[in-house]
Amino acid sequence: MRLPSLIFLLGSFLSSPLAASEARDWLLRMTESATKQSFSGIYIYERSGNFSTFHIWHLAQPPSSSTEHLIQLDGQGQEVLLADGQVRCASKNLQDHFVGVQGPAGKQLDVSRLEQSYETQVLGASRVAGRSAVVLLLLPRDADRYARELHLDSKTGLLLKSLLLNGQGQLLERLQFTSLSAEQPVTDQDLQPSAACIVTASSSAVAAVQSLWQAGWLPQGFVLSGMQKRPGAADGQPVESQMYDDGLARFSIFIEPLDSAVMGNAHAQLGPTVVVSRPLKTPRGQFMVTVVGEIPLATAE
Repeated sequence: MRLPSLIFLLGSFLSSPLAASEARDWLLRMTESATKQSFSGIYIYERSGNFSTFHIWHLAQPPSSSTEHLIQLDGQGQEVLLADGQVRCASKNLQDHFVGVQGPAGKQLDVSRLEQSYETQVLGASRVAGRSAVVLLLLPRDADRYARELHLDSKTGLLLKSLLLNGQGQLLERLQFTSLSAEQPVTDQDLQPSAACIVTASSSAVAAVQSLWQAGWLPQGFVLSGMQKRPGAADGQPVESQMYDDGLARFSIFIEPLDSAVMGNAHAQLGPTVVVSRPLKTPRGQFMVTVVGEIPLATAE
C-alpha cells in the first residue's frame, strides 16, 4: 500500500473532533517545550541519502527564549550557536545549512494558523532514542507543501524525530535523535563556542527594504514575512530577497539585476529544497528571479 493511501485511511479514522483536539494539544506542547525544557543529545540529519550527526546543547530560557550550541560529529567537526533560532556564529559551511532547516527543538508554531494549511492527526505511539513518543501527522490540505510526521517525547513534548514526505510518500528529509537527556542541566560551558565559530553579520548590516516587486501569485496560506537587500557575492550588485512562510514551510524569492549577462531558465532539487531561476525582462532592465525553499518543484515553478 502506498503511503498516500495509508494516510487517507488513517485520516478517515482520526478526523473526529477529539482526535484533532489531541493533536492540537501535542503541537502546543511541542512549541512550549522549546522555551521550557533544556536538554542535550545527539541527532542525525538526513537529506538526499547524505547523513550528518550533531551533538546539541539546548538551554531553555523562560518565558520565550532559548540558546543552542551544536557541533557536527562527523566531517570537519563544525559548529553553530543559535539564539532564539537565529544564527549567532557558525563555521562557514554550516551557516546556510541552518537557514530554514527544521530545528531539533521544534519551531515556535502558531498552531491556529498552521491548521489552516494542514490537517493534524495523532497516528499512535513509537519509541525514539530509548524514549516513548507520540506520533503526529501534519497532512497538507493542498499540493503546495509537504507532509510531516513528528514523533514527540511523551514526557516533555520535545521533538525526537521529524520526517518530511512528498506527495508520493517519499522521504525527503529526516531529523532523528539517537540519544537525549532532559534531566541533566545545560551549563554555560556547554554553550561556549570555539574560536572557529565565525560571528555572523549583525542585522544592521542587512538593509530592510520597501520593495517595488510583488508576487503575482502565492500558494494558499503563505504570507510575506520579511524583505532584505544585500550586496551580491559575485559582483556586489544589490540582491533583494523576499521571505514567505505558512507558519511551518518557508521559501524565498531573490531578485538580482543581470545587466548585460545572458542567463537561461534553471531548476534543481536537493532533498526537500528546490531552486528555480528565470530571467525576467522589465522596463527597468533584465533581472534574474530565483525561488528557493522547501516546497514542491511545481509550486516553485
